[in-house]
Amino acid sequence: MQATGVKVNFILYIRHRYTHVLYTYIMKEITKSISRRNFIKLSSLTGAALSIGFYFPANGKEAEVINLETAENLGIELNAWITIDTNGKVTITNHRSEMGQGSFQSIPQIIAEELEVNLNDINIIFAQGNNAKYGSQITGGSSTIRGSYKKLLKLSASAREMLMEAAAKKWNTSKAECYAESGHVIHKPSGKKFHYGELVQEASKLEPPKNVKLKLPEEYKIIRKPLPRQDTPLKTNGTAIFGLDKKLPGMLYAVVERNPRFQGKVKSFDDTETKKIPGVKHVLPVKMSVFSTFREGVAVVADTLWAAMQGRKVLKVEWDDSGFEHLSTEQLYTRMSESLKSNDSLSVRTKGNAEGIFQKSDKKVEAVYETPYESHSCMEPLNCVAHYQDDKLEIWGPIQGPDWVQDFLSPLLGLPKEKIIVNMTFLGGGFGRKAFMDYPHEAAIISKEIKAPVQVVWSREDDTTQGPFRPGMMYQCKGSINANGSIESFLHRSAGQNMDHQWPNADKKSYNGSATEGFLETYFNSLPHYSFSDAPLDAPIPVMWWRSVYASTNAFAFESFMDELAFKAGKDPLEFRRQHLQESRYHDLINKLEEVSGWKSRKKNEGYGVAIAESFSSIVGEVVKVSKKADGKVKVDKVWAVMDCGWYVNPDIIKAQIEGSIIMALGAAITHATHFKDGKAVEQNFNTYKMPRITDTPEIEVHIMDNEEKAGGVGEPSLPPFAPALTNAIFDLTSKRIRKLPFNLEEV
Repeated sequence: MQATGVKVNFILYIRHRYTHVLYTYIMKEITKSISRRNFIKLSSLTGAALSIGFYFPANGKEAEVINLETAENLGIELNAWITIDTNGKVTITNHRSEMGQGSFQSIPQIIAEELEVNLNDINIIFAQGNNAKYGSQITGGSSTIRGSYKKLLKLSASAREMLMEAAAKKWNTSKAECYAESGHVIHKPSGKKFHYGELVQEASKLEPPKNVKLKLPEEYKIIRKPLPRQDTPLKTNGTAIFGLDKKLPGMLYAVVERNPRFQGKVKSFDDTETKKIPGVKHVLPVKMSVFSTFREGVAVVADTLWAAMQGRKVLKVEWDDSGFEHLSTEQLYTRMSESLKSNDSLSVRTKGNAEGIFQKSDKKVEAVYETPYESHSCMEPLNCVAHYQDDKLEIWGPIQGPDWVQDFLSPLLGLPKEKIIVNMTFLGGGFGRKAFMDYPHEAAIISKEIKAPVQVVWSREDDTTQGPFRPGMMYQCKGSINANGSIESFLHRSAGQNMDHQWPNADKKSYNGSATEGFLETYFNSLPHYSFSDAPLDAPIPVMWWRSVYASTNAFAFESFMDELAFKAGKDPLEFRRQHLQESRYHDLINKLEEVSGWKSRKKNEGYGVAIAESFSSIVGEVVKVSKKADGKVKVDKVWAVMDCGWYVNPDIIKAQIEGSIIMALGAAITHATHFKDGKAVEQNFNTYKMPRITDTPEIEVHIMDNEEKAGGVGEPSLPPFAPALTNAIFDLTSKRIRKLPFNLEEV
């Protein structure tokens, strides 16, 4: 008989938490001690019939699947779970955000493959912020799949085996005579079958298997298939809930006039005209934390967003801009340049005697490269709903790290973390900006002050001018070539703001651990002498992670200089890189790149450029082809991209991420940058911070390497190689070196 309302809860317990290292944006696994107080009982899960999860022993042995009783005896904290109801429907709780990168499709594909269910029978929902329950929930560093796919495969396979065993017991037969397919367990000899919902009660009484056999890649029916995204209909028919869609009874709307200088204060304000606007309810000063400083402004709160915006237009604010520098772009880069010329830098990674070898060489190259500050400029500007009531705060919004918001707001508001409920909505892009906590903080303090739920909305101008920004950087590269035409010394010094130095009590003498991000790991083995160093810049401009973080700028210097060294050596740029690659994985990628781009058959009136970068455990090589239009101006014709991300789920999602990364890199190379004048951002909207148009976008051809390496990131690694591949192609066509981004393609 079927037990109505019974659910099977497959609990994926990960006995570790992730510590997010800010300068690398990559999470490291650490062991958490077993504690009875960390255990979260599942009795609150109404109708729970089966609970299984993962236990990671402190002795480093392989993780094992355990049931609820064992977990309780060990006092283990349980996190993400899967539920199967009596109708056979599967619900997955996603502890990470969905900002277009495809986790709402990839995670169900992983579960469906080993659990043997149809994708249509899987529903995925957002978890609330809860680090104790889910571990790290930050969506960043291209980590969602690569950090959990093995556990999800094992969990799903364990659930399948338990359901098969339950069916075998009901038939009084061997499990070997059963198999799972499309949400059913089928008896091979007789053809009889049970759907999963009929087995949940019996399965709850079984011990999880000690070992499960996972499918081989050639057995996959769902994984590695370009299946359409499950969230696409929601986003096209308007039913997907983004931050701006969230409404609460009695909710008011707020906009904030913020000081245009990043550490400026509010001296006074006159709200006489603002309060004359129909619908305006409150005008109040606000102060929210930004790293170790504060951003100040004046909030206008109204019963409609339009009224709040109109009230802001007539608000008069006098600013206090004393006590900090009002820097311009020219001043920032002058200081970076001076840092590169001095010997005052922090050593990051060295081998041999790079400087000594360079000085003695008679075949050497020196170059300086420059990359700009950039706004994140997500399609969806920042917004957040907050409701502060009865010493409890609840937040809704496009948030990349709900647990970070809890950790950040708890001491600032004097609330325990369990009293801060953070709900994720879909994100209209994130790129690292929505992992920052300033806009939820702003909404929380306004709601607390006005004693009502409020939605704070940033305008496009707010979003573009207030930062934090990708840091502008300068690089000094030096290198020498030996008699065999190989690199004998490679020296790289970076100058720019260190994101980590902005936090309270930061050690400003610490080097930038991401100074080598984007450089191929295999080069460290093949180069006999190298030196990487960092000259940090102290400036009042707030900076933070941008898609692919430091690799987005580092790779421009690395791979541009690699081309200059190849030219000095008299070698083909692609072949020059190949001779410095030691591992077969890199050779396979560059061979594929050479093949698909037709590198050996390129024509004289076309320019080809190549670049390869490694970030977030993935390797991406790109070739860009350029040519001249009838008027003699350069145009970008095509990009070939080859990604080696190891084990992967959905090739169509990967293709979309690569295409999006390349177009974003194109914008940062030729159409937009953030400049500063008198301490304020100059570009305010898309009329000056110009995005690439469809007419600027070249044809993009994507290839994915098939291998069984560990899964790497997908959402970011394709951005870094594009700019150097483009400028290398322009050199191949015109003999002009471009060492500063952005540049005007019309003027090349």
